Amino acid sequence: MTRDATDRRIIAATQAGLPLVAEPYAEVAGWLGLSEAEVIARLTAMQDAGIVRRVALAPNHYALGMQANGMSVWDVADDRAEALGEAVGALSFVSHCYLRPRALPLWPYNLFAMLHGPDRATVEAHRAEVADILGDACARHDILYSTRILKKTGMRLRPEG
Repeated sequence: MTRDATDRRIIAATQAGLPLVAEPYAEVAGWLGLSEAEVIARLTAMQDAGIVRRVALAPNHYALGMQANGMSVWDVADDRAEALGEAVGALSFVSHCYLRPRALPLWPYNLFAMLHGPDRATVEAHRAEVADILGDACARHDILYSTRILKKTGMRLRPEG
């Protein structure tokens, strides 16, 4: 739940995304009659409170020329997964990388990394690069290729009333 009506107005104003301008928070502030500092402070406070999980980009990889996209999944030693995940997440061809609990016995993977490239051969080369980074800490891996673009949206508030 938001803290007050101003927080709700900020969420409503940004739920479709930030404006693509040099100073997006100042733009939002102007729409709402607030200062840029207040918008930033309130979003930060909402993140700290767990109301807003993150502010992030959701690019259309196909429009950027990345026609092959695959979620690579890795069974990585738990004691090394966090550090190795940071190394994988820093690669230029990885848009997001995260740890999740395994769902044994059917799903042994705990490290996920979305790999992108202009074609599958490039993505497979990227997967080999990730495998080299993970080395003997990785017991097995697989990749799930995207077959269509899924709608990516953030949180949406229901209209009050």
